Amino acid sequence: MSIDTLIAAALSPLVSGRVYPDVAPDNPVLPYIVYQQVGGAGLVFQEGTLPDHEGCRIQIATWGARRVDVTALAKLAEKALIDAPGLQTEPMGGRVSDYESDTKRYGARQDFMIWAPR
Repeated sequence: MSIDTLIAAALSPLVSGRVYPDVAPDNPVLPYIVYQQVGGAGLVFQEGTLPDHEGCRIQIATWGARRVDVTALAKLAEKALIDAPGLQTEPMGGRVSDYESDTKRYGARQDFMIWAPR
């Protein structure tokens, strides 16, 4: 399974399937989660072969109507990724709060280093 499939499988139950890669659709139902690869670890063995797993830095953004709900959802997302089968997940720092004044949506972002099958 791809890292995208594994991330979506881990997070979808938290938001009734409203998990989107890179960007949410116009006028999404709240709450929802967006994930995006924002870096990673490139590895090549000395003999020039690639490992069976890849390390991806993934940013998880949770969005909702109230700060308290978004924070709770972000904590659930962190736990879901750490517990997800097929993923080895390590938080890369704490959450960062966000707010979109034009849509009145609250958000929280957190980066994770996730190792998954290539």
